[in-house]
Amino acid sequence: MSVQERLTDALYGAGWGTVKKLPEPVAVRLGTTIADVAWKQRGKGVLRLESNYARVVPDAGPERLAELSRAGMRSYLRYWMESFRLPAWSPERIADAFTPKDLHHLTEGMAAGKGVIVALPHLANWDLAGAWLTTQLGMPFTTVAERLKPETLYDRFVAYREGLGMEVLPHSGGSAFGTLARRLRDGGLVCLVADRDLSASGVEVSFFGHAARMPAGPALLAQHTGARLLPVTLWYDRPPMMQGRVHPPVEVPASGTRAEKTSVMTQALADAFATGIAEHPEDWHMLQRLWTEDLDPAHAPERDREGTA
Repeated sequence: MSVQERLTDALYGAGWGTVKKLPEPVAVRLGTTIADVAWKQRGKGVLRLESNYARVVPDAGPERLAELSRAGMRSYLRYWMESFRLPAWSPERIADAFTPKDLHHLTEGMAAGKGVIVALPHLANWDLAGAWLTTQLGMPFTTVAERLKPETLYDRFVAYREGLGMEVLPHSGGSAFGTLARRLRDGGLVCLVADRDLSASGVEVSFFGHAARMPAGPALLAQHTGARLLPVTLWYDRPPMMQGRVHPPVEVPASGTRAEKTSVMTQALADAFATGIAEHPEDWHMLQRLWTEDLDPAHAPERDREGTA
């Protein structure tokens, strides 16, 4: 393990070990302070966030983009402060923290017994929404996590999410799809963050008028299993509240090849994600490259040439 990896693991360990013990107002102020310091430093992540917001709000000038990126960093650190504290929250505290709209799309889908796939973008706090599902609705679910380095950090994230009632599968290794399909055929719930995919199997979509790749998994799982596919978007309200919306199901097209159906369904997911992100851009925590033309540095906007994914 490199020095950098040991430092990263130690920082996350300190977060889960220390921040959860802080009084909530202190944790909130700490998150805001860290966010503002990071924003003022204008590092690669902040510049990338601002560049991404420029596509979401194309008529925004430099001052508006700066305001958005500052609000975005505060939202991002709010996510981390909440996540570090979530293991210590009571079911009552979790219940008070989240109010979803149009939940009937989910409950009706689960009642049908064919399984449900929830697909979300990186909006607000998806871990909090998951904890709400497990504690308030008694709906355990399966998700997938990217293998992080060092391995001890990946283990921390798995333990954290399993402690919230989730079954966590590693993204790499090739067996996740089959396990997810089995869970769905058994009438289970699968939740996937699905607004970014850099693999060769990603599906090209139009996202805010520009080409991007998003994962094919949600659409393929729906086709393979007959499970209901639901886009979900989240946003922060004044603390301690987070809100969300369960969008109508994405239907499997009646005709076309598997690839054509997957393309149509993934575009429908992208459109639902774009609706939620456009309404609450500051809660979209995308500090990495997303759009196809940005993945090639030769086509990146001049102000972002130094950024990295």
